[in-house]
Amino acid sequence: MLSARTQIRAVLTNMDVVTLSAMAQLAEPTFTDVLEAAKQIRPYLSPTPLRHYPAIDRLVGTEVHVKHENLNPTGAFKVRGGVNLVSRLGEDERRAGVIAASTGNHGQSVAYAAHLFGVSAIICAPAAANPVKVEAMQDMGAEVILQGERFDDARRHAEGLAREHGYRYIHSGDEPLLIAGVGTHTLETLQEQPRVDTVIVPIGGGSGAAGACLAAKALNPEIQVIGVQSDQGQAAYLSWRDNKLQESPNRTRAEGLATATPFALPQRVLHRLLDDFVLVSDDEIDAATVAMIEKTRTLVEGAGAAALAAALKLRERLRGRRVVLICSGGNISPAQLKALFS
Repeated sequence: MLSARTQIRAVLTNMDVVTLSAMAQLAEPTFTDVLEAAKQIRPYLSPTPLRHYPAIDRLVGTEVHVKHENLNPTGAFKVRGGVNLVSRLGEDERRAGVIAASTGNHGQSVAYAAHLFGVSAIICAPAAANPVKVEAMQDMGAEVILQGERFDDARRHAEGLAREHGYRYIHSGDEPLLIAGVGTHTLETLQEQPRVDTVIVPIGGGSGAAGACLAAKALNPEIQVIGVQSDQGQAAYLSWRDNKLQESPNRTRAEGLATATPFALPQRVLHRLLDDFVLVSDDEIDAATVAMIEKTRTLVEGAGAAALAAALKLRERLRGRRVVLICSGGNISPAQLKALFS
């Protein structure tokens, strides 16, 4: 059997070939890690609001609470994982600097945390990345490199730069500290509202849903955790359904859900703990985005509204249950807003 060091070296040599055997060397995070992450990030991030809207109750047909991760400093949930990870980097890693690939929210998380702890950061994003997110990353001091048409093009470029220059590559899903960090959103939710029956969480790579599962199932195994992804980018859904990593074309307009390549570590957690996984169309996500903006009076991006799109699709099944929607992000551009409301 290959040693952990040999397997990790193989991944670094050819990062496009992500194998289950290599990723198996990553330690799966635990609920204890989520608790430790909550302590680690508390000095830097305040809990986000958990709000109840009668208008959303009416739409879904049951009691619904919204966890407003769109009100984090970066406008998205991923900052929790970024702060948890970057705050724990060793001195050599801090001197080398960090690099990540992102459509925006993961990149903002890394940029924010790097700025907070005085670490240089490079973010590789697709050429057509949301300009609001790109500008935000630059304002936080990160160098942004636009590369390729899709997220996975930017990811390959970031991995190549990491190999060439020795940067600490921060994967957007296969990072135990990221998963533990983002799981604090569900920990906060259940500390404030313990009588929850269902948590619905958007899935791109799956770190947020994996973290939600770790927290929810530890506190109450009866809570149902349901993931949602666009039917125009099904890599995580197909991998979860068939319990093997599967790539799938990525054509979704909801960039926070956009990846053609599944992430092994979140998938391990999701296969074990996720209760269900539903697909919604981009049109359903758009309609839910409009509804969320109108009913919550906050800015919501497509990925952030995906949980509502799923709740509307599962309306009959959810009747009589107390539901929490993880509103994962609010980084919507003026052009996207105009298109939604025109």
